Order: sequence, then C-alpha cells, then structure tokens
Amino acid sequence: MSKQANPNDHNAHAIRERVRADYAKVAETAEATDDACCAPGCCTPGERDSRQVSSELGYSQEELDAAPADSNLGLGCGNPQAIASLQPGEHVLDLGSGAGFDAFLAARKVGDTGRVIGVDMTASMLAKARANRDKVGLEQVEFRLGEIEALPLPDNSVDVVISNCVINLSPEKQRVFDEVARVLRPGGRVAVSDVVLTAPLPEEVRGDLAALSACVSGAASIDELQVMLETAGLADVQIEPVDQSRTFIKDWVPGQDVSNYVVSAAITARKPQPVQGGRCC
Repeated sequence: MSKQANPNDHNAHAIRERVRADYAKVAETAEATDDACCAPGCCTPGERDSRQVSSELGYSQEELDAAPADSNLGLGCGNPQAIASLQPGEHVLDLGSGAGFDAFLAARKVGDTGRVIGVDMTASMLAKARANRDKVGLEQVEFRLGEIEALPLPDNSVDVVISNCVINLSPEKQRVFDEVARVLRPGGRVAVSDVVLTAPLPEEVRGDLAALSACVSGAASIDELQVMLETAGLADVQIEPVDQSRTFIKDWVPGQDVSNYVVSAAITARKPQPVQGGRCC
C-alpha cells in the first residue's frame, strides 16, 4: 500500500480528480477485459465476475438478467433498489450512476411514464452508460455529466434519490446531502447503500488515497451521517448497518481486513412536506 497524506489534508479538487481517474480505469479495464472489479484497487480483473459480486451485494438473479450485461461492473456495497420502493411514474435520480446498472433497474420499476436520471463525473462511465441505454432503447433514462456536490438538476424535480457506494467518495458530503434535499420534491425520499465507519481506521489506511477510491477511507460514521442528513433538512433518517457485508468488504484493501472498520449500511430519509397553517400537510 502506498502511504499518502490523510485524504482530509488534500483539497477537494485533488480528491475528486483522483477518484475520477481511478474509476475511469475501472471503466476502461471492464471495456477491454469484460471483467469487473468490486472497487478500484481492491481486486484484480478476473478474480470475481460482476454477476457474482452483485449477487453478494443483494441483487436477485432476475435483476442481474434484466439490465444490460455491460452496465454491471460489480461496483457497490448493497442494493438500493431493495429499499427504494419505486413506483410507476416516479422520477428517480441515481448519484454516481457509473455504467448505468441501477438506473436501468430503476427504469423497469418506474415504467414508460417515469424518468431516471443518472449523474456521474467520469466521462468514460457516461459513455458506457449511454451506449448501454442505446442498446436497450430505454428513452426514459438519461445520463448527465456532473458532480454530486453540484447536481445538474433544478429544484424540486425528482421523487427519489438512489446511490450505491458513491457518497463516501465525496470530500464534501454535506454539500451532497444539501443538493439531494434541493432536488427532491416535498415528500420525496432517499434510498442509498453506502459504507459507514464503525471504528477508527488505522493511520496507514486512513491516509491512503487508493483506499479512498476503494470506498474505505472516505467513510463517515453513522452519527456524522445522521447530522449531515438532518442539517440538509431531511427527516425520518434511518441508517441500518448490514453486518453480512463484512464478508465482501474484508478484501477491499489488500493486506488489511477493513471489515473491522467499515460496513455497508442502508440509508433512508425523506424531504418533509411544507408546513401549512402550523401543521405539516
């Protein structure tokens, strides 16, 4: 493991550029080898295929069969579809949409009358996602280039925000949740799978930017996430650790069993309805 300064000591732009470069490599490697990696640096192509990884993350065989094969890179730490309760006609935003796997699954739930927008900051991922969309002809799915700290969407424009192991990568998580609250319609909801910190990381892991791209060193604690979500104005916040995720997280950083420090969690919240006449409507 290459020792770096604490990621918190790097400026936000430098962190984003490192994450962008690492995930571009994932997209390019998958394109060249048709193999997947669970996170940049945590495994080498060919060790585990994307279907196996996604099955471990909680996706059903039906879900794995439903999306274009090239859209599933085996990235993530859970299955936000399982907690999103998507309904026909809803508008869904997927933060860090990658090659489009979760966006395509969401499109099946919202149907022709719904809409799914994926936002990703990595151009090579967007190219894969758009190519996959064109293969299956899902006109209600759109992919936009952007950073999740400054979403390219108007206020009050989506019903549900989903994401899979992406928010931990942001060096400015409060801005992410502020943006989530901004684009959600009143009554809209959050359904996110992400990692949470359960114990202080060893200094050599906490200070390694490769471990940040591997969805480890950027993790926040449950208490920190609770405060950030509530500060953004979101309510009914629930953060439920998924202990069985330790079985796949343990291998994310070579030479370290990081499941002693981070675990996947299901994160849900909602944007309150406006208060009218002293009562919440």
